[in-house]
Parts: sequence; structure tokens; C-alpha cells
Amino acid sequence: MSPVSQEPIKEVLANYNFKVLGINNENYKEKKGVWWVKTSIGDKILKKVSCSEQTLKYLLSAVAHLIQNGILLPQVNKTADGLDYVIINDVCFTLTDAIKGTTPSYDSPKELEMIVKELAKFHKASAGFKIVEDSKPKEHLGTWIEEYSKVLDAMTEFYNKEAQTGGKTPIGRIILTEFPYFQERGQKIINALRGQEYKNWVDKIRETGCLCHQDFAAGNLILTSSGLYVIDTDSITFDLPARDIRKLFNKIMKKSGKANSELAKKIINYYQSINPLIYDEWQVVKYDLMFPHLFLGAMSKYYNQREESWTTEKYMQRIKEMIDVEKTMAPIYDNFSSLTQNISK
Repeated sequence: MSPVSQEPIKEVLANYNFKVLGINNENYKEKKGVWWVKTSIGDKILKKVSCSEQTLKYLLSAVAHLIQNGILLPQVNKTADGLDYVIINDVCFTLTDAIKGTTPSYDSPKELEMIVKELAKFHKASAGFKIVEDSKPKEHLGTWIEEYSKVLDAMTEFYNKEAQTGGKTPIGRIILTEFPYFQERGQKIINALRGQEYKNWVDKIRETGCLCHQDFAAGNLILTSSGLYVIDTDSITFDLPARDIRKLFNKIMKKSGKANSELAKKIINYYQSINPLIYDEWQVVKYDLMFPHLFLGAMSKYYNQREESWTTEKYMQRIKEMIDVEKTMAPIYDNFSSLTQNISK
């Protein structure tokens, strides 16, 4: 029997007050899975959650806070006993309404504006969130220097090994050529984060609070007649809004194949119109954009072989693509102050 067929799906669904009409597995990775469930009261999404019960309590309370403050998120279905999840053999399962609509596009100016403004609304709505008792939050607030240093150091080790062998593979030769530039850029940003701008924003968010989605992208948004629904909230964390801004910015620029200042200006203005940041906070956003997340991420995937189905050619293609995107962003970093010059300090 396959692992997915051994999951206690029927036992989980027996905890709800509806008739099950059909079950279809969407994806499965042993520790987590997603099923579409057709029921007598509409379509549902069943998830096997990989995190602990305490972390799930944190995630569900974060979702409830965001919904209460106007963010469109799939409604969590309660069990017949009024609980937000089912736990069987120490594994948690959640059930939410299935949202039907379309995926917004970065290529549509109107939809791009909606996406960026919805991210700003998400951050604004998260203010004031309080951690519930007996829950375990995810948090990256104030940890960037340590996190980014660890990533850069790990990739430096791989570079040094390539240097010792003289780069015997095509990818190795690319790394020997390109890594020193990105290493210097990464270290420069780590040093910049030691300044007052990052510290001040961290201190501010500790007081006001901010929830980051961590993958706020078109693929995790559903456009409906009611507006944009946000899905896949399993990674919500405490951090600066910059984390989400940087990730969305990179997604948009990767989609276009290169970065450009006009598009960057639009993203800043859309966000600023909903959840205004001060000049120093945008400087921290710039620092996070400048850190070579894309290149180092592609490099890490290759050396740690994190994509089992990828060929060497696929890894090489990804590394080259990320190098190209990262380098086209350089003019934006250089001119970032002009893009934010009208923002108050």
C-alpha cells in the first residue's frame, strides 16, 4: 500500500457534520498532504499539517486575527465538537472552505497593483496580533544577521572546495567565476544590517507586531468577485514586512526576466499607499533585496541536491538564471534612494 492510501482520511472527516461525496488527493509528501473533499455542504480542502500542535494553534490564531481585520482567507471549518482541527496519532489535520477563482497575473498592470496592495493590507491587518497561550510561534524578527551569515558561510565552504579542486565541472567553473562578486555583496549587506536602521525597525515591530506570509505570490492568491483570497498560510512568521516585500519583488522580477526601475517604483508606490513605511525602513528593504538570496538559494539547491528530480543541466540553468536576474537588479539598488526620495524620514 502507498503511504497516502494509509492516511486516516475517512477517520478525520468523520469528525465533521456533513456527508462526504468524494475525496481526491492533490499532493502528498508524507509529512504533509492536501486533499480536495466534495461534501454535502460544498467543496473543502483537507490538509495534513507537518508542524506541531502548538505551532498550529499559533497559525490558526494568526489566520483568525487577519480575517477579523479584513483579510480574505479560507474559513477554517470546526468539527462537531467545535474544534479547529483533528489530531490522530499526534498528527494534525485542518479543514477549510475551498475557494474558487483565478490566479492573478503579474503581467496584468491592474492585477499586479492588486497583489502588491493586498500584501500591504496583509501587513497592516496583522498589527496588534497577540500570541495565544500554549502556542509556539514561528519567528525571524531580529535574526537576519545570524541567518544570512550562516547561509553565506555555508556557500563559501562550497566555493572553497571548488577552488581547491580547480572547478572540474561546468557548474564548478561558474561558481568560481561568479561567487566572489556575490560573496562581497552579501557581506556588505550583513555589515549594513548591523546599523541603526535595521535595529530600529525590529524594535518597532516588536511593539506593533507584524505577520509575514513568507510566500505572498500570485500562486498563493485566488482572484474572486469578492477580492483576492490568500491561501497557504502554513509558514506565517513574525518578521519585518521587508521579508514579504523582498520575496514578492523577486518573484515579479524573475517572471519578467530582469529588473527595471520603473516597475520597482510602481511596487513601492502601491505598497506605500496602503501601509506606509518611513525612508529608513525602505533602506532595510533595499538591503534585503541586495542580499543575493536568489543566487545563494540556487547554489544551495545544487550542492545539497535538494531537488531529487533535477538533472545537472537543470541545476546549471537555474544558477545561470538567478545570476542574470541578480545582476540586472544592481542598477535598482544603486538608484534606490531616488525611488524613495519623497518618502518621509
